[in-house]
Amino acid sequence: MNDPLSAKDQPQSTLCGQLHTATICTTDIAQYATFFGKGMEMTMDGPLEMSAEKKAIQRQIWDIPFHIDYDVYHIHRPNIPSLIQIRLLHLKHETPHIHKSYSSRELGPFSLGFPNGDQRGLDKKLMDMNVDVMADMQEGEIPRPDGTTYRYWETIYKGPDFLHCVGIERGDGMSQLAPIDEETKLGGPGYSAFVTNQSDAELAFYTEVLGLELRADRYWEASPGSALGINEGVEFRFSLVYAPGTSQNHLLFLDYQDGIFEDTGVKPRLPNQGLGMWSFKCSDLDLVIENAHKNNVQIIHKITNYADPITGSKQAFTLLTPSGFLIELFDR
Repeated sequence: MNDPLSAKDQPQSTLCGQLHTATICTTDIAQYATFFGKGMEMTMDGPLEMSAEKKAIQRQIWDIPFHIDYDVYHIHRPNIPSLIQIRLLHLKHETPHIHKSYSSRELGPFSLGFPNGDQRGLDKKLMDMNVDVMADMQEGEIPRPDGTTYRYWETIYKGPDFLHCVGIERGDGMSQLAPIDEETKLGGPGYSAFVTNQSDAELAFYTEVLGLELRADRYWEASPGSALGINEGVEFRFSLVYAPGTSQNHLLFLDYQDGIFEDTGVKPRLPNQGLGMWSFKCSDLDLVIENAHKNNVQIIHKITNYADPITGSKQAFTLLTPSGFLIELFDR
């Protein structure tokens, strides 16, 4: 297929699947009901029923202090269950924000992407809702393997808790980056991004510990008026990681080659406010732990029997990436 991001041959087996759930902490749930519910037309269920026992296990696995209480909400598209699920923890106590601004230079979990079939229509709708943007909608061209190009339209919206939410449409017959609702032309979340100043170590974690696939790894220069807010000509490494055999719910890593980054001093993990954890379904939790030990990866909590209302887990455990980001692995 003439798509640089198309999946390779279906593997015999995979260790970890595509990104399943993105967990976000907030004290302002109204922002999420407006942006994700009204704007992106996603379903928001909750608070989900959670027994004290189940919540106690959650706190242990996710390393949340017991004095911090929260309600759990589920934001999703019921008619496209393969998309990234959002687990929203509505905190009853204030915690620091992972990000202090919308600066693209801040390290850590950066964005959720919303592939769709009508970016211009989505842009008008969100503008009418007075949603702020990083820059006006951009149109550009991306090369295909045969030397031709295809057009794309993209806007980075300022989502809740300094989360970048990217609306993107691919044109000229290209499939979207994740499934969309053919009636509404809306989709996503279909990927999530991370800003890192140690991309070699981060990519090694996802490929060598989780068994994911580095499908694209290239260098770009920031264009004039870049929505990232990066000066023209600044080179950045742009890396895409997929679960083998998949074509959606991928991970995107940005590493600015001029070495200019901003560290907020807040750990990029729960229960700090913002995007604080990615969750992946895993076929062999013990093998991931073995890989983690070989790569000197810090395990936060051992494998624990657990039933989660969103992932439906039978067992789960957590570990940290080299950047200190929290990762949850679960089986069914």
